[in-house]
Amino acid sequence: MPTQVSYPGVYIEEIPSGVRTITGVATSITAFLGRTFRGTVDEPILISNFGNFEREFGGLHFDYPLTYAVKDFFLNGGSQALIVRLFKAPEGIEGRASLTGDGANLEAMTPGTWGNFLEAKKDTEGITETTFPDILKRYRLENKGLAVSDFFNLSITDKSSGRIERFLNLSAKPEAGVRYIETVLAQGSQLVRFKQSTSSGATGSSETGSGEAGGSPSGTTGTGGTTSPTGTEGTTSSTGASPDLGGKDSAALDQPAYLGGESDGFESKKKGLYALAKADLFNLLCIPPDTSEGDTDVAIYDAALSYCQKRRAMLIVDPPSGWKNSSDLVSDAQAKLSDLGLTGERARNGAIFYPRVMKADTTREGEVRSFVPCGLIAGIMARTDATRGVWKAPAGLDASLSGVHGLEVSLIDQENGTLNQLGINCLRSFPVNGRVVWGARTLRGADQLADEYKYIPVRRLVLFIEESLYRGTQWAVFEPNDEPLWSQLRLNIGAFMNGLFRQGAFQGRTPQEAYFVKCDQETTTQNEINLGIVNAVVGFAPLKPAEFVVIKIQQIAGQIAV
Repeated sequence: MPTQVSYPGVYIEEIPSGVRTITGVATSITAFLGRTFRGTVDEPILISNFGNFEREFGGLHFDYPLTYAVKDFFLNGGSQALIVRLFKAPEGIEGRASLTGDGANLEAMTPGTWGNFLEAKKDTEGITETTFPDILKRYRLENKGLAVSDFFNLSITDKSSGRIERFLNLSAKPEAGVRYIETVLAQGSQLVRFKQSTSSGATGSSETGSGEAGGSPSGTTGTGGTTSPTGTEGTTSSTGASPDLGGKDSAALDQPAYLGGESDGFESKKKGLYALAKADLFNLLCIPPDTSEGDTDVAIYDAALSYCQKRRAMLIVDPPSGWKNSSDLVSDAQAKLSDLGLTGERARNGAIFYPRVMKADTTREGEVRSFVPCGLIAGIMARTDATRGVWKAPAGLDASLSGVHGLEVSLIDQENGTLNQLGINCLRSFPVNGRVVWGARTLRGADQLADEYKYIPVRRLVLFIEESLYRGTQWAVFEPNDEPLWSQLRLNIGAFMNGLFRQGAFQGRTPQEAYFVKCDQETTTQNEINLGIVNAVVGFAPLKPAEFVVIKIQQIAGQIAV
């Protein structure tokens, strides 16, 4: 707003530059869906290394292929993964381990047999008649009718991981407010939660230290260095409990478990695949089969591909377990690929890689067996993005597969050529160079389709630009729709595109040859202005990978004197 002048003198105004920097989004955040040993269900949890995965989800598990795919991802250069743990209640039960106390219950935070290794112990260390008034003052609990016997400390031990949680000055009475056990555990525990009991509670002898059981687990009693609820110095007690082995692992996943419901129209439930709606951004999606020798259902891939199109992400498709004979596949590759049903324009957001890989399974004393390659491929894409850029094909001699002992099927050049023409990316093994990714086509990469998004790097670059501009131009909404706005859009989008050009993302020797940004009266008519629409047209010349390097050899005659 211009300065309102009132007195003679000098006035200073700061004029905004109109520059709003557009920042490129991340390109290799990979989402994984499937079963794990432990962890929150139907919530996308971001992890940055395999150590985090072990702490949150329990690490490798023979029955859960997702765990191996995540390890492959980080081993091959991945840095950020979103894990969505799926769980199907076995035999109709919830599957949480319970620790039942007199008048209250504790139960494992999440379902699974991991909860059967939990142990809870109650003590009254530091809670005496002398310290009790200070405790009340600290939490502003005066005049609430609470007694020293209403408070206790709680220790939770996870024997499977060694993790220990300890909570001080808890009470099973709601009058305790911020120290009410249900409130404290809900806000601070990653292992257990409080489950209100229907019983009225029980009162024990202060000599044994049981007091009002309320939120404490029941079980064995023993002595330790704690103070009794009566406040008598030198008297010690503690109580402990082990779970009732109510924890159950997930049953085999079916289509509703992956898609979050029993029928169509369940996307709003934000479960299964659609739990990713709770994540701000993901770029790659991996859905390993539920069992090591099984396949991911084509209906699940179908829904996932449509969702990836909506979220500007890429789906990495694993080859079916039946594709073990290269001769049979090559002879009928088009029909086998059609059986997957991943067609149409949305197939631009998917890519399939063949064959499966052979790796040593550390959970089975190094037994070499077959694994799906999706985690490996996602890791290589992340590594390529970090070292070269999203516009570089994640294939070639630099795209080596780490942690792989071999390939389930060994392909020759002619077989590779047939599959490549249909958009099936091959994994190859070469002398000296080892196992590498030797294909970079989308599911629309068949030569016969002649699709403009034939190549993975071209499609991923477009998705990167779209998502970056979508987020970076939100400020323009509700701005006056005229030349000042148009010029700001040209300036800021042009600066972003020029930055990509300088990094080598486009063809062309000059910016004029590489890209253009147009936003003016030609792109936005008066009728569109009346409708509240502003159009900005952005074009660029993408880099295409050099799939076929042709070197022409010619003999030349020696110089002949004329």
